[in-house]
Amino acid sequence: MVAPLVAGMAIAAAAYASRYGVQAWQAFKARPPTARMRKFYEGGFQPTMNRREAALILGVRESTEEDKVREAHRKVMVANHPDAGGSHYLASKINEAKDTLLGQTKSNGSAF
Repeated sequence: MVAPLVAGMAIAAAAYASRYGVQAWQAFKARPPTARMRKFYEGGFQPTMNRREAALILGVRESTEEDKVREAHRKVMVANHPDAGGSHYLASKINEAKDTLLGQTKSNGSAF
């Protein structure tokens, strides 16, 4: 007498679980697509680079430690180095961003 009751409860639980799974899957498929990549800095450069712009270029926070700034600079420069087909202008801005965050700014600004 108890076995058919337990079997019925198990079947009902499986039916409810599958119904919930189908509804969750349909809701997941119906949601709008989102960008999975990080959004990068868009727009032109300021005439004089400040710490905020430098941090945006390197993809770090303004208060990041020196070793993290150097690591971020290295990663960005690998992708944009002039010897590998990158732009000389972008490379100079990336170097200026590193210098700004490390406190090694020059008084004349960018080479361009």
